[in-house]
Amino acid sequence: MTDPEPTEYSSLEAASALSDSFPKTTGLAEAAGSVEIISEKLQGKQRRICARICIPRSLEQVWQVLTDYEHLADFVPNLAKSVRLAAPEGKIWLEQVGIQCFLNIQFCARVVLDMEERYPHELGFSMLEGDFKAFRGCWRLVPLASDDGASTHLCYELTVQPPRAMPAALIEKHIRHNLIQNLIAIRQQAIAIA
Repeated sequence: MTDPEPTEYSSLEAASALSDSFPKTTGLAEAAGSVEIISEKLQGKQRRICARICIPRSLEQVWQVLTDYEHLADFVPNLAKSVRLAAPEGKIWLEQVGIQCFLNIQFCARVVLDMEERYPHELGFSMLEGDFKAFRGCWRLVPLASDDGASTHLCYELTVQPPRAMPAALIEKHIRHNLIQNLIAIRQQAIAIA
């Protein structure tokens, strides 16, 4: 799949337009668990990346996998740490550390995320502190009817701005690659625990 031409957006409200631009998939592609991914260049070094996968499990089962915060690093590739932090009442703060290899140099990126659960359809996140200039987005869960029961389209949207020293195109390339692995791992975990 080729990426669309980069598009400049003036507001975050346009994010859903990007995820709506995914091509319609066939039942075979959805059944195989293939990942669709698109990205765009925003102002400056910001990038918006959207990915989706079909998971042959219910919204509730997929939600359970996504919100098992303390165990995400057990099955999500390149995620070395995922820990819930003490937070004000009603808040969920999550510290995550990812490990990447850039040009044969290991790079660790740390973020503390403010999670916003809107059960069972959306899980938003925004960076409170970390190694990026900006890191915010959401997981969206959309129910699908299928021949063998409930299925869920899991969509991930991320707006990221890398630190000054990191080339944006390189960060985008690695995030896209990792998203494919991560979504497949989440799909496998949802199937395994059901």
